Amino acid sequence: MQDTITIADQYQEDFQDLCATLPEWSSEFRNEAMLIFKQIGLPVHRKGNEKWKYTSARPIAEPQYSLATFEEVDLDTIKKAAPWHDSWLNVVFVNGQYQGTFSSDTSPAIQVSNIASDDFPQDIVESIGGIMDYSDDGFAAWNSAFMSDGSIISVPDGENSGLVINLIFFNQGVPGTVNHPRVLVTSGKKSSVNVIENYVGGGEDNTLTNSVSEIYVGEGSTVNHYRLMSETDHTYDVGYGRVKIGTGGRFNSRAFFRGSGIGRYDLNVLVDGENASCDLQGLYFTSGNQHMDNFINIDHLKPHCQSNLFYKGILDGKSRAVFGGTVLVRKEAQKTDSIQSDKNLILSPDAEVDSKPALFIYADDVKCAHGATAGNIDADTVFYMRSRGVDLETASRLIIYGFAGEVIDKVEIEELRAYLEEAFLTSLPSHRFEF
Repeated sequence: MQDTITIADQYQEDFQDLCATLPEWSSEFRNEAMLIFKQIGLPVHRKGNEKWKYTSARPIAEPQYSLATFEEVDLDTIKKAAPWHDSWLNVVFVNGQYQGTFSSDTSPAIQVSNIASDDFPQDIVESIGGIMDYSDDGFAAWNSAFMSDGSIISVPDGENSGLVINLIFFNQGVPGTVNHPRVLVTSGKKSSVNVIENYVGGGEDNTLTNSVSEIYVGEGSTVNHYRLMSETDHTYDVGYGRVKIGTGGRFNSRAFFRGSGIGRYDLNVLVDGENASCDLQGLYFTSGNQHMDNFINIDHLKPHCQSNLFYKGILDGKSRAVFGGTVLVRKEAQKTDSIQSDKNLILSPDAEVDSKPALFIYADDVKCAHGATAGNIDADTVFYMRSRGVDLETASRLIIYGFAGEVIDKVEIEELRAYLEEAFLTSLPSHRFEF
């Protein structure tokens, strides 16, 4: 296996070529990130690498990737791969590059820009990288060094139009390529916004999507964030979400994963204002030899806050899922109310889940709980369905879908909820619970 220096150095020429084409405002940020990337490389060593304990990054790191570039594709192909509605503000990126011809006209209410633009206000420049600490994470440093395009969403104070911003990052599956999407969302005081991030596409050969999203939830504002990953068994997908919530802010996250050879979502929410809250819910479905790793962390800094962390998984075939969830309640965060749960439905004797929820509480006046479960459906549940005239296969399918529906039903965007119901219903396995 290549050592740290070799991993970073093999991308030095690509980095220099990229720098010559990008706007000057991001050069200092990217240069600093490249230095870190050279120092730490990618997390391929198992020893002392707790964050990647149950997922080996070696298969992702071993290939040498070239930067993905845009190739011809029609809009119908993209629409088939991701949710789409004409009432939404649809913003399309193909192989990491913004495609204006496929995207909706920008909204006068909310500023949506692409990172490849030449100029941004200083506060926007300073916000990029403000909550994504890449000093000890090679994939995040790699993304930051090669940040060439992505979306910047600025929501002004008091904006409550209900606009849905649908970001589609479509991977054409060009063999041996990598793209590094970047997203920044800043919400002003007492505003609200709905953002969907879609990572879709892929092909029959290995590709890598390595993304970073940063979300600032302003005072008294609400950000409803949806993240969808639906790629092929030959894609690798490493995604980071970093969120900072101000006083009275609300962050609602719904994450759905149903396709990737190796997928990892690293979400960290900093509850940095009193009376703030976050509700993080996710659903993942793995089959074949797929591997999905959710690494979800909540950091309570201030008192009188709430958090809910609730993930569900459905595992089939020889697939594997990992859930690592941590809630940290600091000494100053009195009156914190937090609950954490991970539930898994295992359909195959060859599937495996590693679930490790954790609570670290340093305050003495809190209400916190956590738990994890994994197993099959009990015989009484199937018998109840059969006793009402439902055949075994239909009963099994309804039970599986009912398990998944608890998370899907929490999606408030009607068109997106209908899309997810159809997407998960058609991808559920033909299974028969027998005892």
